[in-house]
Amino acid sequence: MLHASSTLQNIWINRASHRTMAFLWGSGEAVRSYFQLERLNQELQAENASLQERLRAYERLGVEEEELARMAAREAANYRYTPAIVVKMSRNLSHNYIILDKGSEDGIRPQSGIISDRGVVGIVEAVDKHYSYGLTLMNPQMNVGARVGRSDVVAPLSWDGHSTGGALVRNIPPHYNIEPGDTVRTSGYSSIFPPGIPIGITGGSHLVDGSTRQVEVRLFQDFSTLRYVTVVENLERTEMMALEAAGEVRP
Repeated sequence: MLHASSTLQNIWINRASHRTMAFLWGSGEAVRSYFQLERLNQELQAENASLQERLRAYERLGVEEEELARMAAREAANYRYTPAIVVKMSRNLSHNYIILDKGSEDGIRPQSGIISDRGVVGIVEAVDKHYSYGLTLMNPQMNVGARVGRSDVVAPLSWDGHSTGGALVRNIPPHYNIEPGDTVRTSGYSSIFPPGIPIGITGGSHLVDGSTRQVEVRLFQDFSTLRYVTVVENLERTEMMALEAAGEVRP
C-alpha cells in the first residue's frame, strides 16, 4: 500500500529493498567465497606438494648427474680407447673371429675389449705389430658379464650358437622374472669392459631344469655391416689380475 500510494515512499521502499537484496547477495557471495577459498587453498596445497616433489626430483637429478660425471671421469682415467677398422671377420663359422688394422705399435694389448657405437663386439686375443686378432660375440668361447634391465641381476651372456643377432643370458636365479624389452648392458664386474655398454634387448625366458632361468637377447650389434670399432683397454687390469692371483694363493 505504501509502495503504491506515494512516489517518495516508493523510492524509499525501493532503496530499502535494494539494500536488503544487496546485503543478502553479499552474504551469499561471502559464504560462496569462503568455500571457494577452502577449495583454492586445497588446490594450492596440492600444487605446492607437487612443486616440492618436482624440486626434489631435480635435486636428485643433479646428484645423479654429478655421480655420472664422476663415473665418466673415473672411466676416462681407467680406460684407453683406440679406434680401429675391421680388416676381416667371419660370420658363418661355429667359432667366429675378427681381425683389426691396429696392433702392438698402436698400443693394442691382448684381453682388450672391442666395442662399437652399437655395443659389444668381441675381445682381442692376440696381437702383432700392425694387426690384432679377436673373438666376436658369435663365438661360444666368449662370455660377457651382463646386467639385465630393471631386475639389475648380473649373469653371463654368450652367443646362442645359431643366429647372427642372438645371444643368451644364462644362470639367472629362478625367482627373477625378466620382462621382454629390458636392456642388457655390461655389468662392470669384468676387467675387460667398462660398465654400462649396451649389448641387446631381452626377449622370452624359460627355466632350465627348474633351477635357473635363461633369457633370450636380441643383440644391438649388426655384424653383417660392422666396419668401424673401438678397442678399449683397462689400464688397471694388470693390477686387478695380480690381486686376484694373490687372493687365490692365500691359504
